Amino acid sequence: MTRFHYAAAFASAVILCQIVVGACAQSAPPAAVKGPELTRAPFGKTPDGTAVDIYTFSNGHGVEIKATTYGGIITSLKVPDRAGTAGDIVLGFDTLAGYVNGPPPPYFGAIIGRYGNRIGKAQFTLDGTTYKLAANNGPNHLHGGNKGFDKVVWAGELLKTADGVGVAFTRTSPDGEEGYPGSLKVRVTYTLTEKDELIVAYHATTDKATPVNLTQHSYFNLAGEGSGDILGHELSIDADRYTPVDDTLIPAGQLAPVQGTPFDFRTPTAIGARIDANDPQLTNGKGYDHNWVLNRTGAGLQHAARVVEPTTGRTLDIATTEPGIQFYAGNFLDGTITGKGGHVYNHRTGFCLETQHYPDSPNKPGFPSTILKPGQEYSTKTVFTFGVTK
Repeated sequence: MTRFHYAAAFASAVILCQIVVGACAQSAPPAAVKGPELTRAPFGKTPDGTAVDIYTFSNGHGVEIKATTYGGIITSLKVPDRAGTAGDIVLGFDTLAGYVNGPPPPYFGAIIGRYGNRIGKAQFTLDGTTYKLAANNGPNHLHGGNKGFDKVVWAGELLKTADGVGVAFTRTSPDGEEGYPGSLKVRVTYTLTEKDELIVAYHATTDKATPVNLTQHSYFNLAGEGSGDILGHELSIDADRYTPVDDTLIPAGQLAPVQGTPFDFRTPTAIGARIDANDPQLTNGKGYDHNWVLNRTGAGLQHAARVVEPTTGRTLDIATTEPGIQFYAGNFLDGTITGKGGHVYNHRTGFCLETQHYPDSPNKPGFPSTILKPGQEYSTKTVFTFGVTK
């Protein structure tokens, strides 16, 4: 072979190598997404010096949750939008001080107990004894009283299961706490799965009969916290009936049909479409702040609600074992709270969907019972599934 032929062959080989390498570089897979991660870190101290921790857990799909031992509060919940950009979709504060020393509590992200929602006239009668509770919401008792489960420090534990990673919060509510009878042992777990689900499981036992109605009180804005109001979010609730309330937001006792009312969310409807309609129930709640009676067909986990945010494409589906769900449209947010990143939380900039038993059930014999007795186990589950529309 001549020198020319050797040179030509060498040049051809170099070009071929460049072409192959270039093709390989162009077709190389993207960097692998990290798998499940779980960490714990200090989050400050309460005024009495009790140390508070914060847990961060994530999956391989860009979902990340932060939750603290103070109140079991979910302080941050980041999920991707349809473009793959992660955003924090829950309202809250950057520091522990915001939750401890802030304005009258909006209950951002907290575990609520012993009794989520309201108990009329701040009292109930059980086995012939009348129990007086704190009247911390007009004449009524709300979300466990002056120092409910949202304002105490829980024990925290890293959680790794076949379902995913997360945290287990435990505490014992002593007999007489906030006026409730019985020593109540409580365990609440948050588990993040590779299916982009947040599983919230509640367990409790007692040594005396007592009302129990635990729930999770995150304020969602699927467009991103601090991004504006939630009136364009499209909501559907699997419920043919709801529980109308008086002007102090206590149910009268009947289960009223939603058909023909602004409370009909059986098909997807923008939250803001009818929120200011001329309706006595909307006047009482200053908007939506009501319990829907879910269409249940037996026991077990069943779908309850779906929310779609059209701009980002983010979606939220909720399934639960509970008989009801409280939809609250942030009517009492009024711009006096400055949250994460200096964001001012104005009117209706977050919504809550609290799975629960019905409000005032201890005083309503016709409602499903919320009384837990010795030897029984309180066990409920709610699953929040995050996704996107195309």
